[in-house]
Formats: sequence, C-alpha cells, structure tokens
Amino acid sequence: MRLALSAGIGGLLFGYDTGVISGALLFIKEDFDEVDRKTWLQSTIVSMAVAGAIVGAAVGGWINDRFGRRMSILIADVLFLIGAIVMAFAPAPWVIIVGRIFVGFGVGMASMTSPLYISEASPARIRGALVSTNGLLITGGQFFSYLINLAFVHTPGTWRWMLGVAGVPAIIQFALMWSLPESPRWLYRKDRVAESRAILERIYPEDEVEAEMEALKESVEAEKADEAIIGDSFGAKLKGAFANPVVRRGLAAGITVQVAQQFVGINTVMYYSPSIVQFAGYASNSTAMALSLVTSGLNAIGSIVSMMFVDRYGRRKLMIISMFGIITCLIILAIVFAQAAIHAPKIDAVESTTFAPNATCPAFAPLAVPNAPPSRWNCMKCLRSECGFCASGVQPYAPGACVVLSDDMKATCHSRGRTYFKDGCPSKFGFLAIVFLGLYIVVYAPGMGTVPWIVNSEIYPLRYRGLGGGIAAVSNWVSNLIVSESFLSLTHALGSSGTFLLFAGFSTVGLFFIWLLVPETKGLQFEEVEKLLEVGYKPSLLRRKNKAKDVDTA
Repeated sequence: MRLALSAGIGGLLFGYDTGVISGALLFIKEDFDEVDRKTWLQSTIVSMAVAGAIVGAAVGGWINDRFGRRMSILIADVLFLIGAIVMAFAPAPWVIIVGRIFVGFGVGMASMTSPLYISEASPARIRGALVSTNGLLITGGQFFSYLINLAFVHTPGTWRWMLGVAGVPAIIQFALMWSLPESPRWLYRKDRVAESRAILERIYPEDEVEAEMEALKESVEAEKADEAIIGDSFGAKLKGAFANPVVRRGLAAGITVQVAQQFVGINTVMYYSPSIVQFAGYASNSTAMALSLVTSGLNAIGSIVSMMFVDRYGRRKLMIISMFGIITCLIILAIVFAQAAIHAPKIDAVESTTFAPNATCPAFAPLAVPNAPPSRWNCMKCLRSECGFCASGVQPYAPGACVVLSDDMKATCHSRGRTYFKDGCPSKFGFLAIVFLGLYIVVYAPGMGTVPWIVNSEIYPLRYRGLGGGIAAVSNWVSNLIVSESFLSLTHALGSSGTFLLFAGFSTVGLFFIWLLVPETKGLQFEEVEKLLEVGYKPSLLRRKNKAKDVDTA
C-alpha cells in the first residue's frame, strides 16, 4: 500500500495537471485578451499538455525498459516541477504553452509508469485494486485541482497559483521514491536475481515466493531466447513486438481500451467542465467551478467503487457495463442540450436596440426594425453570432437583449443587476444537464476510468511491457489530443447537443471492439495472461458459434 500510494502520486499529478487548466483558463482569458478572443489559443493551452504527454509516453516506454520504473517516475517529477514553475511565472500565453508542454512530458511518463510499477510489485489476487489506487489518485488529483481553483478565485494572481501548486506533490513524490525498491520483475530481467527475490519475499507469503520466482525464470528465459534471435536495439525490439502474436493481441486489446477511454469524451468533460456548465446556462465562473467540483468528486468516488469490484467481477465486465451507461447518458445529454437551445429565451428587439449606445449585436441590428420583428432569434442564435446576451432583470427566462460581446458590455449588464451570458443561455433544462453530467461520471469512473490502465499494466510479456504500455499510452494521448483540440470547435459547429451525440456514436463503436478484443485478466498471474494470449481470445458468443459450426461439419 505504501508503494502504491507513493507511486500513485504520479497519478495525482496527472489528474491535477489535466483538471486544473479548466478553471485556470477562465482567468487566463481575463488576463490575456488574445486568449479570450481566440478559441484556437484556448484549445492550444489545454492540448499542449496532451501533445507533451504523447512524447512523454513514447520516450517513457524506452526509459522504463532501459533504466527501470522508479527512475522513470523520478524523471517525471522533475518535469512536473519545471512545468509548474514556468507556468506560475509566465508573462505571456506562449510561455504558459511551454510550461504545459513540460508538464505534458511528465504526465505522459507518469500515466504509463505508475500503474506498471504498482502492477509489477503487487500480488495477483489484489493487483487490480492496487493499480486502481493510481486511478483513484488521478481522479483525486482532478478533485483537488477544483478545490485549489475555488480557493484562489479571489486571490491576486489566481491562475498562477492554480498552475504553480502542482510543484508541491512532485517534490513530495521525488523524496518518497528514494525509499522504495525497484520493480522486482525489471530487476530479474536485468539479472539482479537476489534483489528481485528479496523484494518478492516482502510482497508474497513464503510458500508462494518460489513459484513466483520459477514463473519469472520461465518467462525471462523465453524472452532472452527471443532476444537472441531479433536483437536488443529499440528498432529490433519494436519489430519483434509486432512480429510476436502475443504482443500483437495484447496491443489490440490495450490500444482499444485506451482509445475508447478518450473517445467517450471524458477529458472534454474534465478539461472543459466549467465551460460545459456555462453552456448549460450557469454564467458565473465561481458557480461553474463549484458545480465542476461536484463532477470531479463523483469521479473520485467512482474510482473507489472500481477498487472494490475490479478483482471481484473482473476488468471486462466493468468496462462493458460502464460503456452501456456512458452511451445512455451521452444520448440523454444530447437531448437535454437540444431542448435547452430550442427553448432559450427570446430576443427583445426594442431592448436590444436601446440598451446602450452602440450596444446592439452587429448581426442582429439590421433585423431590428418594426416591419421585420426577428421572431426566430433567441439567446442561442445571438451567442452563435458571436454576441452576448444580457438576461432580463425581471425573470431569468424572459426575453433579453442581444448586445455586443465585450468586457465593457458585460460590466454594463452587471451594473443593472442582470446576468451576462456568452457561453450558454439561461435555461430551465440546465439542472438536468448537470444531473446527467454527474451520472455520466458515475458510470464512467469505475469502468472506463480506471480499468484501461489496469489492463495495460498486465497484458504484455515482461520483455515488451514498457514498450507495449508506451505504445498504448501514446494511443491514449493522441486520442486525447484529437478530442480536446476539437471540442470547442465541434461545439461551435455542431452545438453541444450534436457534439455529445457524436461521442455517443464513438462510444458505441468502442463498446463493440472491447467486447470483441479484450480478454478477462482477473486474478491471473502475468505468465498466465501471456499463455491466454498465445491461443488468442474470442468472446464466448463467437466461441459458441464456432463450436456449432464444427458440430454441423462433423
């Protein structure tokens, strides 16, 4: 547990750095007008950490196999610390982006190394639960990031504190890791057999150590025979991985669950949850972050549920149940946001033209004449025309003014005791969006939230475990980059409703491939997982069909 919690701080940093930007971005936009005006710059600030994570995960696979799991975590901590310092003192948006890239390097390495390290130092019977500790700390880090965001809302330098605090856990983990041992499986692979045995004796009961050593010996001897044929260079190892049917089947399963994890849209919810809450009609930054805190808290609770059930009911079953729940919630969210757009408050033509000098939205002004009342215009149409909506001061859902999008107009609207909307409209359906956003997190976290990392920590042969985990982590971060970079553009092009419906479609495809390709690894030793993949995996439904065909043929 000490090892799992110490290594899991990498997961906490991973969660914190991916979650903190959602709240910090609201205040970065206030400090830098160019960030507020350009959605591509907002997306770049968010997604550059993901781009860095792709590189970190790719290089991390090689570093893990070459220098060990513990050294990889120490390097990740240094990168986290550098990134936090650069962001905290950033004088311009481009410096924030540089800091985000450094943080991304650390996130990428930590995302694949922490679960791998915990997995290799855990008894098979509780391996899933201990690796889930890393998942719990990822979601706990996201929850902690929202708490920090709220704590610094009224503090000078808001976003600088939010981004700079990440350096503290990195320093703590760096100190703790020096007191922990290296992975016993990595040590055995490097012919440090006595050290490996000493660590295994601290993990397993005395009567199980010999069997574990024998299984390790058998696995390593097979890998060394393989290495003698193909060589030990990175290129040879990569070629050997794709030539090996066990590794190919492991990668098919590992990459499937990692890509599916991202294309259900989860990190758009975590990165942009305050923005999504504003799309649902809650204009205040503080309110949006407070409600986002609830969603990240539910994510952390879901990770605890995963720890309780992953070794009891299995990885495959949890993921399939999770995907069914995700698809249902995404479809309902699409309907809710569609209804919110349809029933958005109407535009008051008179008030829009008389609200203040030169205040009328440019796209609306030509229509605001007595003979052509713009009856089709509502708040959503106003916002899509890149204007702002000043809500009625009498009733929240009554017709309001469609005005220019500017900080001055926002101040004028607030000075009259009214609310200014620029990301979403006041809506009676807003609370339903928050409810189903919460349910989406509840069904996501125990299955698709933590299990993909567990599967990838145990599905590859020892010789290829760092490389395989790195390739799968790269696929996760590339998918993350695609989804996070396109989210704001998708919401502008398709609306929130269309975007969530698109994610529901992706999730359905992901569910099919998880059912088809991912075996159950609950309670299996690493060597047993390897033997399972040697013969290939087929779902029970397809196995029954093949048996029926064999009987008919006979």
